[in-house]
Amino acid sequence: MQNFAEWIGNKQISEDRCEQRSVQMLQALFNKKDLTVKETPHLFHWMNFPHVVDQSEIATDGHPKKGDFLPPIPFPRRMWAGSRLEFIKPIIVGQYLRRVSEIADIQFKQGKTTDLYFVTVNHAIYANDELVIKEQQDIVYKPDTDTNQKMSVSKTSVASPQLNYSFKQQYTLDTTALFRYSALTFNGHKIHYDRPYATQVEGYPGLVVHGPLLATLLMQTLQDKYPEKVIKKFEFRALKPVFDFNEFYICGDVQEQTAELWIEHIDGQIAMKAKVTFQE
Repeated sequence: MQNFAEWIGNKQISEDRCEQRSVQMLQALFNKKDLTVKETPHLFHWMNFPHVVDQSEIATDGHPKKGDFLPPIPFPRRMWAGSRLEFIKPIIVGQYLRRVSEIADIQFKQGKTTDLYFVTVNHAIYANDELVIKEQQDIVYKPDTDTNQKMSVSKTSVASPQLNYSFKQQYTLDTTALFRYSALTFNGHKIHYDRPYATQVEGYPGLVVHGPLLATLLMQTLQDKYPEKVIKKFEFRALKPVFDFNEFYICGDVQEQTAELWIEHIDGQIAMKAKVTFQE
């Protein structure tokens, strides 16, 4: 175990602009390209502030090499495990944006099957110098996969806890959708588009659906079904992967002040959980 405590407090400031064209392209992924919006839909800000580096600075997994803003944790496998967000004001299409990011915590944990590093990053996002979103992001780092122990798709039905469904909508995402989302977010992580890398190097049975894409699907579906509700807070946590060959359900239990949302595999296993708090 290495100590990366000196990286806590490391800051980065990024600037961008909310572009109409980018918003329209992401809307097209959800079959809404002709929907004109003034306010940027929730979670579309994840298209902004891409980490732009030269091709020579790309690591073998497709991510930028570590050691700039993020610490040089030696574990090669990394993924976005979850986030907690507060929406203070809407981002208006065309506004100039600034994000102030700070590493808030770094923890080493011994899991049941492997060692893990967790890095927590705080983001404050400003539009025309007004604070509009506060976000806390969790990044998990894992060691190399044992190539003799490939991940497999569970064929055993696992009983879910008793759930209340306000809605349950079946959904699929193909390889084109994964490519388009990777392109829009400038995400070069090979597990989302390079099948030989995903299966032979990282040991997955297929291409991995982006966690932020699943979270955005949850948000989009909730807002489509309850457009009158104003969302104040949103948090999500990834539990199990969704692959490009999976069919899954977008589910929600909506109450007056809160909503529980989740991605559910066909066999009942929960891939992602989320919680929404509505404005009173």
